[in-house]
Amino acid sequence: MDRNEIDEYVDRCRGLIEASPQMDEENTKVKLIQPFLELLGWDLYSTEVALEYNVPMASGSTHVDYALLVGDSPVVFVEAKPVRSTLSDDEVRQLRSYMRQELDVDWGILTNGKSFEVLTKDRRRNGGEEMSVVQFSLEDLSERPGVLELLTKESIRSGKSAEIAEQVAETNRTIRYLSENESTVTDSVASAVTDEVGELPIDLQAQSREFVQGLVSLLREQRQFVGETENGPPSGDNPPTADDDIHISDETGSADGPDNRHLEPVKNQIAGTIRRRDIDGDPDSTVAVFPTRESGLPFLKENEAWGFVRVGREFEYVAMYVTGDVRQVKYIAEVERVVSPEQADLMREPLEYKDRGAIAEDKKVIIFKPGSLYELEDPIPYETRYPQALRYTTLGELRTAETTDDML
Repeated sequence: MDRNEIDEYVDRCRGLIEASPQMDEENTKVKLIQPFLELLGWDLYSTEVALEYNVPMASGSTHVDYALLVGDSPVVFVEAKPVRSTLSDDEVRQLRSYMRQELDVDWGILTNGKSFEVLTKDRRRNGGEEMSVVQFSLEDLSERPGVLELLTKESIRSGKSAEIAEQVAETNRTIRYLSENESTVTDSVASAVTDEVGELPIDLQAQSREFVQGLVSLLREQRQFVGETENGPPSGDNPPTADDDIHISDETGSADGPDNRHLEPVKNQIAGTIRRRDIDGDPDSTVAVFPTRESGLPFLKENEAWGFVRVGREFEYVAMYVTGDVRQVKYIAEVERVVSPEQADLMREPLEYKDRGAIAEDKKVIIFKPGSLYELEDPIPYETRYPQALRYTTLGELRTAETTDDML
């Protein structure tokens, strides 16, 4: 796709949204979503785009905002929402139900002009069930325009989109297996090393666990190159990852998964703000750095805790890197104890926070010392590296880091 056209589209939409942040649905469709479909190569003034397409349902019929057709068959459903709204899980389920009624519709796009969620049918597994394959925002397109290759008319007509989606699905399954069986895989890695070289003067179990976690992180990073060609990745210095701007759904449990999009904090237990140089503690103390989307912050603030995560070693502090538009290490807390979800006295039941996948038995909740959760007055900004999953640093490095590259 032409990079200049994408940049022009983003700039134009950004200006329209800034001028009219409460834009209603009809204006959102005309000013933001229809230009998006044209950017993807679909001709709105032809028979390949149908507006208010009739979808038969068990209880009668309904309409999807746009159907994109190849020949006489719809292949993509697009559901539009006003720019002033937030995309919800109910709307994702609604789009899934529409896709289920049409055999040839393998793709669905839910958007409000600012945020986009893409669904596809998993034809090779799960009986063709609709799955969320990628989420991205308007701002992401400036840095990672290659994600649009997944949705172009040419990619969908040629089958390239289906190949990319299958690759993502296979990677998802690998990530899910390694995440759910981390302890077993860790034991196997440690045993293999011991069998080859004998006993080592290190904590081999901890190192093996970090290796497995690093492998998961690498798979998540590689999975982000959606739409790349054989000539290599699109231009840009900041590749996104699973928990950053462009989010690839992997259906593994975390406190900041899709089901948390609309949770509002009941009680904010942040003690206040603090400068990094004023944080008490030994500079050699270990800090566990976790990524979170903004939707995961209610869990943090309500509970003075973080979960549901696997940990491979002991640490004294937790720092939180907030992804999306924030891109900063923004919170710090001192650890009191690490417990199972059943032992954690959370303000809401875990099911309200977990992702669509089940909470694995070895996942933990990290309880903070009361009154130790602070927002950083001088958060650490993203440069080129950030924690795609759990990473460790020291309190000294956190105090002095100018960017995330200095601590990771």
